[in-house]
Amino acid sequence: MIVVASTNGNVGIRESMRVLKAGGSAMDAVEAGIRLVESNPEDHSVGFSGYPNILGQVELDASIMDGNTLSTGAVGAIRGYEHPISIARKLMESLPHVMLVSEGAERFAAEMGFEKTELLDDYARTVWKQGLDSLLAPGEFEKLDQLTLWRLIEAASDPERVNSDLYFANRKPEKDAGTVNFIAMDGKGDICTGVSTSGWAWKFPGRLGDSPVIGAGNYAHNKYGAAACTGMGEMAVRASTARSIVLYMKMGKTIEEAGEMAMMDLDELGGRYLSRMNIIALDRYGKPAAFTNMEGASYLYMTDEMDDPVEKPRIFIETHTTWNEN
Repeated sequence: MIVVASTNGNVGIRESMRVLKAGGSAMDAVEAGIRLVESNPEDHSVGFSGYPNILGQVELDASIMDGNTLSTGAVGAIRGYEHPISIARKLMESLPHVMLVSEGAERFAAEMGFEKTELLDDYARTVWKQGLDSLLAPGEFEKLDQLTLWRLIEAASDPERVNSDLYFANRKPEKDAGTVNFIAMDGKGDICTGVSTSGWAWKFPGRLGDSPVIGAGNYAHNKYGAAACTGMGEMAVRASTARSIVLYMKMGKTIEEAGEMAMMDLDELGGRYLSRMNIIALDRYGKPAAFTNMEGASYLYMTDEMDDPVEKPRIFIETHTTWNEN
């Protein structure tokens, strides 16, 4: 049995392993671990206290995938519910659909009895307001919802600005920047992946990245392995990154080869906006690996023989980045 996670999964990975040791499924373990991250007020990339969109609204995305049946559930741009990972799982178990967004996802959550909560706390609200103050003319903040928002998005989401001390509150970017990933393999050999995020800070309302998109930010198949992504989700959507890693392993590539090939796929992307990408992966034999184009980034894994998780460096693979350059 093993659990693999992004480093911000540290608050939940022990609970995931406890669930597995108690006989729970890989899906139970993934959900349990991610729920603790979603409730962590120190993590501003997921759930409660997540950074909001440009209008100050916290919109959450999540997906979960069963590697045994390839069943999936996903929710996007959902407001007012702390645990989108649980809503995504309930959707998978209750509906013939695989994805609900916005008001539809919120209606489903209410019908399933999930409790509403205020997600924007004082800290995230303060950082959001301070971040926009530098972009707006005097008096514009008070009429923000009347402005032409798309003109603000490029400056508000510039990676140089996103990596500022203000945004990260002096925390390491790879530990705080956007999204939590979990992969678990249980005692039966079943694999599950889960992803949850508050998305790109100051994003345009309604933006979806890779986290709720099966095949982009999340994919699992018992026969071959699993992968999950965090970073600039638009890149993973364009390259179908999570699914690609699993397909490369299906083709007989090692997990290391599969990850490198997927990163090279990202390097082939053109366009004006390319930034960071982090991936965790697990092969069908229970071997973990992780990949990044950010030097110094790491990930976690924990087996049933460990008392505590191990933090390991991700395999660094350089890819080109650009921001609004022709």
